[in-house]
Amino acid sequence: MATTRNLLVMISLVWLSSCSNRNNLSDAYGNFEAVQVTVSSESAGKIHYINIEEGSQPDSGIIVALIDTTDLYLKKLQLQSQKKAVSVKKSSVASQIEVQQQQKANLVVEKNRVTKLIADEAATQKQLDDLNGAIDLVDKQIASTLTQDAGIAEEMQVVDRQIAQVNESIYKCYIRNPVKGTVLSKFAEAGEIATPGRALYKIADLSVMELKVYISGTQLPEVKQGQQVEILIDADKKTNRKLSGVVSWISPKAEFTPKIIQTKEERVNLVYGVKIRVPNDGSLKIAMPAEVNFKDKSE
Repeated sequence: MATTRNLLVMISLVWLSSCSNRNNLSDAYGNFEAVQVTVSSESAGKIHYINIEEGSQPDSGIIVALIDTTDLYLKKLQLQSQKKAVSVKKSSVASQIEVQQQQKANLVVEKNRVTKLIADEAATQKQLDDLNGAIDLVDKQIASTLTQDAGIAEEMQVVDRQIAQVNESIYKCYIRNPVKGTVLSKFAEAGEIATPGRALYKIADLSVMELKVYISGTQLPEVKQGQQVEILIDADKKTNRKLSGVVSWISPKAEFTPKIIQTKEERVNLVYGVKIRVPNDGSLKIAMPAEVNFKDKSE
């Protein structure tokens, strides 16, 4: 009898422990993620310097690398010389127009004088006709010169656009860090040749991590965007450390459970993805596992 009673007590304890463990199970499980940005070269040439290392934390907007700009600089000098030559040509045409306009003004004065003389019968109609012909000729010369001036102005705009294009290419040779964060990987070194599209380094903002978990349709009503939840990460082999997070995104549609889930039965279930933003005190890493409770288990 004593043995039977002891066995019943042990079974009861195991059952109670099992119930307790089920009550303490977390609502969802997942891994931490971070938005990773791969910074690539937009230009071709030798890398003069790249002032980042894995683990460094450059600020947003600072120049971290430089690709050779020698050819672009020489091309810019050539275009600037070409622009000066066009500018001289434009000044010459402008002077020519001024001379022609002065010639016309002189002819108009002479025409007015001859017109008065004709009224006094002191000049002939032929003299007036010759002056009108000379004025018409100067007008045509001015129109022709103005056409040349318009062509030179267009040529100047073309050179200006080419210079702007070279300036843009030079600007792209200076690699600016797009986001403040931690350098995860470095793919290039000074002295290597960069090509457009070649990845130079990868960076991510690790100050706030995102925990991606999946929940069932029955859990969906108790999860709200902006809701504060409890996060559990491993403190050691037996205990967890509690953190606080905020639900930042809930998938608008269901999907099949990702294949990382072990059993086939669970993989065919429909679930909803949820992202939770968690401030990082330095202990959270990308792909690190964690658990989440949407409600306080002590309630």
